[in-house]
Parts: sequence; structure tokens; C-alpha cells
Amino acid sequence: MSPRRRDSESTAAARAERRAELLATAAEVFASRGYASTTVREVADAAGMLGGSLYYHFDSKESMVDEILSVFLTDMWAAYDAVIGSGLDARDTFRALIAESFRTIDRHRPAVVIYQNESKHLATNPRFAYLTDSQRRFRAMWLSVLDRGVMEGVFRADLDTGLIYRFTRDTVWLAASWYRSDGRLSADEIARQYMAMVLEGIVTT
Repeated sequence: MSPRRRDSESTAAARAERRAELLATAAEVFASRGYASTTVREVADAAGMLGGSLYYHFDSKESMVDEILSVFLTDMWAAYDAVIGSGLDARDTFRALIAESFRTIDRHRPAVVIYQNESKHLATNPRFAYLTDSQRRFRAMWLSVLDRGVMEGVFRADLDTGLIYRFTRDTVWLAASWYRSDGRLSADEIARQYMAMVLEGIVTT
């Protein structure tokens, strides 16, 4: 490899690393202050740089939140698809999806908060049409697993699967509002205890 090519690749790697750092900072700021009320200058201040310098990496605030959300959803769906394609029965698929959900929150907590708070508004912009598509796919996937569980006899047939879906969706993903990666319980342990509560209940007798 020539010195010039090596230097070029090193520069590209450094720029990619800096871009990732800026996105992480932007995600934290958007999650804590709200996307609409946050300015590019505030993101730059949090990153310790001049406002104009941020445009060297991103052409707009919209581009930043677009990348934050698309990376989060791509990662989530890769994990979900691996579970769905693993051939597990409905009960174990449900368990595995719950575990992957909490792991995704661990990896992308600010993005999850942004998604919850901003997706309805952002989805009105054609650029973010993928948010609505993901929501539809998400609902269909979970209902398919729950309906399969009823047919397999592992989930109760007297409970409405739509209600189970909404309960599961809200109780799992709203954890992003309080979850901390340095907290007392890991994402996997929270998932384990969550499943114990859902499948076994909290009553001892």
C-alpha cells in the first residue's frame, strides 16, 4: 500500500470516527431537549466545536436525526430478523425478541427516546416514510408471533393478542426513559426479569 493511500484511509477512518462521535452527541441532545427545539448550534456546543464546523460532517439537523434513527432501526431489524429466522417455537421466539429489544435499548437508548417522542411528527416528511413502514412491520411481526403462540397452545387463547402486543410494546420500549447502561441491572437481566413477570407473574402462590 502506498503512503498516500495509507494516509487517505487513515483520514477517512478518523473522519468516520468523528462523525460517529458527533451523532452520539446529537442523539443525546435531541433526546434530552427535543429535536424540534434543539438548534445546530446547541449540538455543536455539546460537541465542543463551532456551529459552522458541524456542517463539514452533516448538511442539516434533519440529516443527523435521519442517520440516528435509520442506524437504530437497521440494527433492531437485523437482530429481530435473526431471531425470526432461527426456527424457535413461539414462546422462545417471544423470549428472544424481548431480549433483543432490551439489548437494542442498551445500544441505542437516545435514538429510542427520539423515535418515541418525534416519529409521529417526522413521519409527515417523505424523507422519514420508513418510520411508518417500520411501525407497520413491527406490529405485524409481533402479532404473528403471538398468534402463532396461541395456535401452538403456549399462549392463552382467552387473551386478545392485540392487547398483549400493545402492552408488550409499551412496557418494553418505554424502558428507554429510565434505563441506564451503567445501572444496577444489565439489559439481559432486565429482560430475564421482565419475562419472569410476564410469563410467570409476580404472585408467589
